[in-house]
Amino acid sequence: MTTLTPRTIAAEVVSLQSTGLYPFSCSDGINTCGSLLYQNNGLDEEQIATYYHVSSSQISPISNGIKHDFLVLVPCSCEQVNGMVGYFYGTNYTVQQGDTFVNVSGQIYSGQAWEVGGEEGSFVAGDQVEMELLCGCVEDDSQIMLLALRSMIQSNFVNADVSVFESERAIAYSLEEIAWATNNFHESRKIGEGGYGSVYYGVIGEQRVAVKKKRSNKEFFAELKALCKINHINVVELLGYAAGNGHLYLVYEYIQNGSLSEHLHDPLLKGKQPLSWTARATIALDAAKGIEHIHDHTKSRCVHRDIKTSNILLAEGPRAKVAGFGLAKLVERTNEDDLIATSLVGTPGYLPPESVKELQVTTKTDVFAFGVVLAELITGQRALIRDNREPKRMRSLVSVVKRIFEDENSETALECIIDSNLGGNYPAVDVFKTAKIAAWCLSEDPCNRPEMREIVVELSQIVTSSIEWEASLGGDSQVFSGVLVEDED
Repeated sequence: MTTLTPRTIAAEVVSLQSTGLYPFSCSDGINTCGSLLYQNNGLDEEQIATYYHVSSSQISPISNGIKHDFLVLVPCSCEQVNGMVGYFYGTNYTVQQGDTFVNVSGQIYSGQAWEVGGEEGSFVAGDQVEMELLCGCVEDDSQIMLLALRSMIQSNFVNADVSVFESERAIAYSLEEIAWATNNFHESRKIGEGGYGSVYYGVIGEQRVAVKKKRSNKEFFAELKALCKINHINVVELLGYAAGNGHLYLVYEYIQNGSLSEHLHDPLLKGKQPLSWTARATIALDAAKGIEHIHDHTKSRCVHRDIKTSNILLAEGPRAKVAGFGLAKLVERTNEDDLIATSLVGTPGYLPPESVKELQVTTKTDVFAFGVVLAELITGQRALIRDNREPKRMRSLVSVVKRIFEDENSETALECIIDSNLGGNYPAVDVFKTAKIAAWCLSEDPCNRPEMREIVVELSQIVTSSIEWEASLGGDSQVFSGVLVEDED
């Protein structure tokens, strides 16, 4: 049998307490489904087939980077077991001398067996007992449930922050696939590095990918949990994940033109083509649509908490995709307790006052940061700028924007700070409207800031107007400069 090939799975981790696993509640109308159970006890395929009463075709080997484990496909049903209603798979086990329920569950069934009651008296050598294994079904019965991802992760990592996440799209890759794709994480494949870890360019099948390699369990699960729930053209696509050798891996679609930051801040020094005004407006709209989606169109509202130009990636067009979900927080729409963070996170220069002072986390946190991004698109300056009068001090781009609208002649004040890389080729009215949106986003009181859906409406009008302005110029090459598509080795 061949090694498990990547395929779409729906992954959800059972509730964990000090006492162990708990069953999934049954969903209305879903009595049975196919469920994947994770088997990590060092058994071979023949033993697994015997203990789980399945055929070899239902057993698929996977690698966690240390040893080969298995996924076992079983029929999962809604049942009542020992007073608990949930999804279970029943299999018979012949008791051996010295067996106990706890030992059999832990050493043969990866700790996934649920007590049916009376185990102390029924575990007699030579007798057959029924082992009820925890499994699960999701609302789309064409999906497959991967139960006990917790076991897979805890076999490699200590104190992993395992949260509930589900996906119709994410793929569980083997470590071998990830290593092969990146030429064993060769230094020449490295395309990014930071506090989050390293990012490598790779190819899986015929698809180019970016593999984020990191040790931070908490951020890994925050990113995985957030992105598994998001599917939008303006949000970077999570293709899959893997674990092994003390590291965690997230596999993304490869976005070939790098980050917005690279194209805004001294682009020519980095060998990048400066962005035209229309390209900037289009990028702003794309990013706004991506942020609007995670705020308004997901089951749990997602607050990104790290919106910045280096977390906006540029595809061909140029079109933009929001990335960098390592600090993302899923906020239940009815739970006010979720609005308070336990610590200050984010990037200096993009943090709103309420996050710094009171650790508040709301969608308006992202709106404020997006206002800084708009200011960067207009000025070409970074979120924090070295003060020419006091070189050792930094001043924020936020203060620059606010001063523009405190000036008696805001239009003239704005002209003085518009990015020189535009070469004077921009529609002044549209740039001014964009600056006003930036100032709106940067309102000190979060209640006075717009929702992202309002920003999308405003920017859509600006993009339309900018395209009309550009067309009226008849294709001046200086105006129509965009993003050059860079070839990969």
